[in-house]
Amino acid sequence: MLTIELLSQNQILFVIICSLFSLMVGSFLNVVIYRLPVIMENAWRAEIKQFQQDESNISEPATTEPSEAFNLLVPRSRCPQCNNAINALQNIPVISYVVLGGKCKNCKAPISSRYPLVEAITAILSGVVAWYFFAEPLTAIAAIGLTWCLIALTGIDYDTYLLPDSITLPLLWAGLLINYFGLITSFESAFWGAIAGYMVLWTIFWAFKLLTGKEGMGYGDFKLLAALGAWLGWQLLPVIIILSSLVGAVIGIGLIVFSGHEKQKPIPFGPYLAIAGWIALVWGEQINQAYFRYMGL
Repeated sequence: MLTIELLSQNQILFVIICSLFSLMVGSFLNVVIYRLPVIMENAWRAEIKQFQQDESNISEPATTEPSEAFNLLVPRSRCPQCNNAINALQNIPVISYVVLGGKCKNCKAPISSRYPLVEAITAILSGVVAWYFFAEPLTAIAAIGLTWCLIALTGIDYDTYLLPDSITLPLLWAGLLINYFGLITSFESAFWGAIAGYMVLWTIFWAFKLLTGKEGMGYGDFKLLAALGAWLGWQLLPVIIILSSLVGAVIGIGLIVFSGHEKQKPIPFGPYLAIAGWIALVWGEQINQAYFRYMGL
């Protein structure tokens, strides 16, 4: 009780605790970003194999050795080059990367800078949310959870062009649940935000497809915007859509100019929605108010 009271009275301490905890969560998010698509692919392959067996009425002989478990918890993380297990001291967020000089301790193969970057971004963004929502601790905790999910979805979509239902759908229901208690917006706003978020991109998708014969985005994008609508309310959907377009334009041009990204190669839209959604979470109301003042409304 003393700790809770201390945290509720000390904003800086609250931010530090949230940031340090989120730093460790960032390490786990690296695991989610890499493993969840692999888990999904394994599940799809198993379903296809089972379907083929059912269709051909062929029963597979039982194997004597079960395959090694692979999920978000096991097996332990290993170096992709030498397969050496990474112990706890080598897995301290950011610090281990710096101490090891960005190389595997065993084989000296370079470690991607993406791992400490995800950890640091998770800590920083969570710290910002903790600072902004300090006066409302339950809202702060919920918003930090949303931040973690958006970071995971950004990494997965960037790598695989997938936004897993196992994250987007629980995120949608969680948004409706927290706003049933009015933590961020009213339940009515959240309800219509979820519906409008899905329908807006669904309409754009089909209009684009009818006009061009091409699919401009995936259904995962619809579900992500629906989830953001459930969390933030329908009033912030225009902000999210405009910001995601601006962020997408800036990053897309940057990738083409500085990294030689091919113009014809598709760029996932999910990361831009996630970035815009996080900005709207923290500063959406101020952006809306500034716009209304500018328009004289």
